[in-house]
Formats: sequence, structure tokens, C-alpha cells
Amino acid sequence: MAKTKEKLTIGRSERIDLPELKLYDLNAKIDTGAYGSAIHCHHIEVVKIRGKEVLRFDLLDPSHPHYEKKFFRFRNFKIKRVRNSFGQTEKRYTIQAKVKIGQRLLNTEFSLTDRSEMKYPVLIGRKFIQQGFIVDVTKRNQLSKSKRK
Repeated sequence: MAKTKEKLTIGRSERIDLPELKLYDLNAKIDTGAYGSAIHCHHIEVVKIRGKEVLRFDLLDPSHPHYEKKFFRFRNFKIKRVRNSFGQTEKRYTIQAKVKIGQRLLNTEFSLTDRSEMKYPVLIGRKFIQQGFIVDVTKRNQLSKSKRK
């Protein structure tokens, strides 16, 4: 019988790393009401590089402490229909990226969107949470607290 991974308790917000994007200690909202995960970006465009379509975008806001005014490029991307926080369906570009939360490094899909009016630049949804986490909404930063101990 396969051994199941122990579920970790996380809070309603957690500090995460996105090592492939060289972004560390980002504040992320854990949202059990959202199916997918999202990350704040701007200047999203598809460009042709050597005849191939490449998704190009800038992550975070210029006011964010981790902002580097650096464009990211992804050859592997999708366009998906996503229901936004207002209940409207919209098309968004999505990418795959690794998320480090606590000591776990897991792959997830992020939709790229303007979250400049939101408190958190990253939203982590149920699709990610189902990979071995339980959310305690009375807590915050449970895994980053355990790292400091």
C-alpha cells in the first residue's frame, strides 16, 4: 500500500519562494475559494523570437520590494478561461512554476493577471492546496514560523 504524505497545516497567508523565477519570501494568500493559483504581472504579450511564440511579462509591481524590472519569457504557456473574483470569465495566460512552501517544492500552474489592487501579489488556490495541505484560517505564516524555530 502506498504511503501517503502527511498533510501540513498552513495559514490563510504564507511566505513562499518561486525559485525558477528567482523570487523569494513572497507573501501569498491561501484561498480555498479559488480553484487555481495566480500571480501579479503586467506588460503581458506574446512575441516571436526566432520564429517561435514566446510569452513575455514583467512580475510584481514597481512598488514591491522584490521588483526587478525584468521581463520573464516562457515558451511553454497556455491560454485558459478563468473565473475572476467578480465571477466573470476571462482568458488568461498560464505558466507552470515550482513553489516552495515550507520544505516542500511543488509544481503548480499560475494564471497571469493584474493583482495591483489586491493585498497579496500571489494567490494560491485549491488545486495547489490539495497536494498535501490543510488550511487553518485562524493562522498566518505557519510554515515560515516553523522554519525560524
